[in-house]
Amino acid sequence: MSFLRTVLNDSAIIHPPGFYIIGFQTFPYISIYFVFLAFVYVVTLVFNILLMYVIALDHSLHTPKFLAVFNLAVIDVILNTSTIPSMIKTFLFKDNFIPFNLCLLQMYFYYAFASLESYALAILAYDRLIAICFPLRQNLLNTLPIMSCIVGVTWVYSLGRIAYSTAIMTRLSFCNSVRVFSYFCDYAPVFRLACNDYSLQWSMASASSMVNLVVPFTFIALSYVSIIVTVFRMKSVSSRVKALTTCIEHLILVAIFYIPLFSIFLIGLYIGAIDPDHRVLSLSMASCLPPCINPIVYSFKTKEIKNRALALIWRMKINP
Repeated sequence: MSFLRTVLNDSAIIHPPGFYIIGFQTFPYISIYFVFLAFVYVVTLVFNILLMYVIALDHSLHTPKFLAVFNLAVIDVILNTSTIPSMIKTFLFKDNFIPFNLCLLQMYFYYAFASLESYALAILAYDRLIAICFPLRQNLLNTLPIMSCIVGVTWVYSLGRIAYSTAIMTRLSFCNSVRVFSYFCDYAPVFRLACNDYSLQWSMASASSMVNLVVPFTFIALSYVSIIVTVFRMKSVSSRVKALTTCIEHLILVAIFYIPLFSIFLIGLYIGAIDPDHRVLSLSMASCLPPCINPIVYSFKTKEIKNRALALIWRMKINP
């Protein structure tokens, strides 16, 4: 394989034509998993697009809460689109080669929208926090312009931070192996293939994991501590049940997204090294399933969405 050479700060930087994605090659019956992934992707597209369409069409749903839900649906579609089609392409055409620039592009989209997914869940926690703990100030603290500003800031921050993290990958030289042991062009497995110093990339990966996962999760946890304290101060049992019921769908989303990721990292940290093949499989499921399940949870657990989606389907049957 011929390598491309560029010059950066008077030193040769060697960029290969591309990388080979090695994940899933040792699993028996892996074809069944790829069929499952295709089903997950179709469900992700159908339910998230339906959710976005219902929210956009119904002006009564143009509220801070459903703006946050709409934001999550957009992120879900792009997040799964960044990985699942390329995984299916590898299975169908037995082509696991990805060009260098396309590798960086996939890396950028995956990590930008994975971090946005984490922030989107924190934004939904903020909506529940204001609605339950500060109901009299809701029209002051959680308006549509404020929610739009919060969503916009998370997008600008995530897209900008991951753009820098991806750009510094071009400073690395890849002299030897171009085999990436992951299910996509993953950040850490790629920079570990470099033959020059990758301490900057390692630092960025560590900082991003802390800022994009731990910080939003900590905010969500503290929000629910405040919510529980407020709920148990309520005198009426029916008020307590009603307040907690509005949080169920969000808690399900948080559990689906964070528990698998934290479990994988904690097992690897405290129990011992996870088998690389099983880690690839677990991480792919932890990344691909939440965008599929999120819209279903909101469709069935949120009365406003369910009623309007059923009404839309009914109108389509009557007047196709």
